[in-house]
Amino acid sequence: MIGHIKGTLVSRGSTEAEVEVNGLTYEIQVPITTACNLPGIGEPVALHTHFAVREDAHQLFGFTDLKAKLMFRALIKVNGIGPKMALGVVSSAEPEALLAMARENDLVSLTKLPGIGKKTAERLAIDLRDRLKEWDSEPRQGATSELNESSTLFEKEAEAALVALGYKAPEAIKAISLVVDGQQAVDSSELILKALKVLGSGL
Repeated sequence: MIGHIKGTLVSRGSTEAEVEVNGLTYEIQVPITTACNLPGIGEPVALHTHFAVREDAHQLFGFTDLKAKLMFRALIKVNGIGPKMALGVVSSAEPEALLAMARENDLVSLTKLPGIGKKTAERLAIDLRDRLKEWDSEPRQGATSELNESSTLFEKEAEAALVALGYKAPEAIKAISLVVDGQQAVDSSELILKALKVLGSGL
């Protein structure tokens, strides 16, 4: 699994980018929103990534925003939505806007998204409400420190990775909380490995 990539941007297009890391160049499919936020050629770049394996292709998808990556992963789990369509949806609407459409059961807006028909829109609204309830909440009062924000991002990425591996969200969250135990800004890769050990021990 490749959950994050950091290197030098060597090429960019409207829906793809190439990033060089230690002499290796990765071809990455990106939504238009990410493409617009990429730095100049030759500059450092970091992307949250999702690695998709199929019989006929291995594809890497990249996102500058973690929420966009989590939304992409939620979309491809909806029956009838593949990676290409999910990338188009993420390119067309911000995660918060998609959640608002799902919360309000706004099928009219959902069917305006590329490739989304009425039946798919109905499934999408239900699935997003079920899978991403933690996003659909009011922000907490008070400022959050940069350190805490980094820690939260790592935890969300670790949770998404564990769920992608087949663990249930409550199990993943419990394992991550046991690993963190008051620590801040734990690296996501280390957090995933330690959480897997916790899950393997039966919590």
